[in-house]
Amino acid sequence: MYKRLKIESSINNLRIIENAIDEVMIEIGISQESYGKILVSAMEAVNNAIMHGNKYEKDKKVDVEITYKNQKLKIKVSDQGKGFVPHEVPDPTIPQNLESLNGRGIFLMSKLADEIKYSKRGNAVTMVFKNIRS
Repeated sequence: MYKRLKIESSINNLRIIENAIDEVMIEIGISQESYGKILVSAMEAVNNAIMHGNKYEKDKKVDVEITYKNQKLKIKVSDQGKGFVPHEVPDPTIPQNLESLNGRGIFLMSKLADEIKYSKRGNAVTMVFKNIRS
């Protein structure tokens, strides 16, 4: 199974990604528990790409690839931004960052996905989810 979406950098387009995840859930029979992890992770990744990567510039696109093969669901989210260095994002769980509004998405994605990898440039993330079927 393979699905690819290219969306404009608008928060309103998160609904398109949510619908795609819903379709995948039905198509491959994802468990309810896995669905929640996958949906939150995908939404955080796309939201970060729109907001931080593409800076809401509508002419810049967010590319989302969803692949299901060998019992693994992979979601790759790429933006057209400059990229970032993931390990330089402050830890949202340490006391001085608890009130901060930023930095939670990456933390959530890393906790919910079984594997997470960033591109060298830092403008793409690939999340892998295993044992997701009901």
